[in-house]
Amino acid sequence: MKDSMPFDHRPDPVLGEALRRALDPGEGTEGTAVFVARVLARAADVSAPSWDAVLARWARGGVAAAILVAVVAGYLVGRAGAVAPAARPTMTDVLLAPPAHPREVEIVLASVIDNQQ
Repeated sequence: MKDSMPFDHRPDPVLGEALRRALDPGEGTEGTAVFVARVLARAADVSAPSWDAVLARWARGGVAAAILVAVVAGYLVGRAGAVAPAARPTMTDVLLAPPAHPREVEIVLASVIDNQQ
């Protein structure tokens, strides 16, 4: 496959010269002071957004993601609860079934008899 834009690894002389001119602080401390003043002046021109502006850009996407997560969670919880619960045994079934613990049957039977009197 042939690349439509081949990469040239050699340095660009025009860009290199422009960078050297822009970043050359000059000779001595005066040149450095001029360079620092020039960089600070350019930095003052660039306005960085405040933290609340950055969060405001993300708000619409965040609310949409939260709604999507809530809908999916509601669907999954609703689907898990849709399984029919096991039928509860009636009092007769409990009394007639072989007891796992014999004392429990006697307690239930005694409470039923007391409630009927």
